[in-house]
Amino acid sequence: MAADQVDLNADLGEGFGVWTLGDDPAMLSVVTSANIACGFHAGDPAGLRRVCAAAVAAGVRIGAQVSYPDRVGFGRRFVDVGHDDLVADVVYQIGALDGIARSVGGRVEYVKPHGALYNTIVTHEGQAQAVVDAVAALDRTLPLVTLPGSVAAATARDAGVRVIAEGFADRGYRADGSLVPRSERGAVLGDTAEIAERVVEMVTTGRVSAVDGTVVTVDIDSVCLHGDTPGAVDHARAVASALRDAGVELRSFLA
Repeated sequence: MAADQVDLNADLGEGFGVWTLGDDPAMLSVVTSANIACGFHAGDPAGLRRVCAAAVAAGVRIGAQVSYPDRVGFGRRFVDVGHDDLVADVVYQIGALDGIARSVGGRVEYVKPHGALYNTIVTHEGQAQAVVDAVAALDRTLPLVTLPGSVAAATARDAGVRVIAEGFADRGYRADGSLVPRSERGAVLGDTAEIAERVVEMVTTGRVSAVDGTVVTVDIDSVCLHGDTPGAVDHARAVASALRDAGVELRSFLA
């Protein structure tokens, strides 16, 4: 479905101590929603407080970027965790980030799983249920950002949790609408002009080309701009400019 407005989100707060990952201030000047790490895959309390404060100052909505407890793998490795443990992990992360955000005048307003957890709950019924149960137990009004057509989306709707359908600016798609695994060729795009062009097509026509040439239907509310990829800021600025040129308003899905 074509759209005349769309949210732009990015994964932020993923540095740790003296290690900086991405340019959070620059990304905050472009996006309308910030998926901020919660310490399980990346981020430290002082850094997360700084990026929350910067998001509040920029008028950018704050989301909890929950993940598996996997710092070494940056949250990109599957963890076979049971339902109750995963519920607790997700509740813990949302609560921790919400406390940090509130200390600087903001709050957590949505939830977006990160990395392997995000991809797992596209098809894994048990873990999808655990993530949704965590959100519903803590605050049923928090929207869940997930892939269109995923098990997580269906589970959330059944539980009365709002679903935000997400498209990806710099990730390759398979013919079934899932993302190409990062270990495979075509998983991550690097050409700025190509990325901007495909996002405009995705938003204005509701379609995107998969790696095998198949045209995939994608009805989305938000576009993810990864903050840790090479050229991320240039990609983000080009996408935002191209969308505006196409008559698309950049606006948070919470506005």
